[in-house]
Amino acid sequence: MDSTATTPHNVITPEVPLTVSDQQTSALLDETLALLSHGLPPQKGDHPHVEIERWETVLASSDRPGLAKITQELRLLHEALADKNANPHDVAEILASLGAETAKVADEADGAYSAPLANLSKLLIKAANSLSR
Repeated sequence: MDSTATTPHNVITPEVPLTVSDQQTSALLDETLALLSHGLPPQKGDHPHVEIERWETVLASSDRPGLAKITQELRLLHEALADKNANPHDVAEILASLGAETAKVADEADGAYSAPLANLSKLLIKAANSLSR
């Protein structure tokens, strides 16, 4: 190798798809339901961001149809929560949309996921309503 050659700075790291088991997805769903069942968690620290990132990872690894809109809404929520000047009404709209999209997926989900996803949808909409007051 020529010692005068420039070192490439744009080396692309291949993305390896993460395999997420149904058991892991169920555990995350249960944790999220438990978290939201007590109302909105405080926005302090990284906890909301970590939860959203976990969901983004799970959704990206899924081959289930109808998750693109939910992934998009999660990104918007993540950005809104990162903005210290975010308008609570805007966050409420994102949560409401996320709840509506989750309800659609719940309607099409198999038996193991249908009820928990429907419950998650209700909790997201409830959270949206509490923020918009």
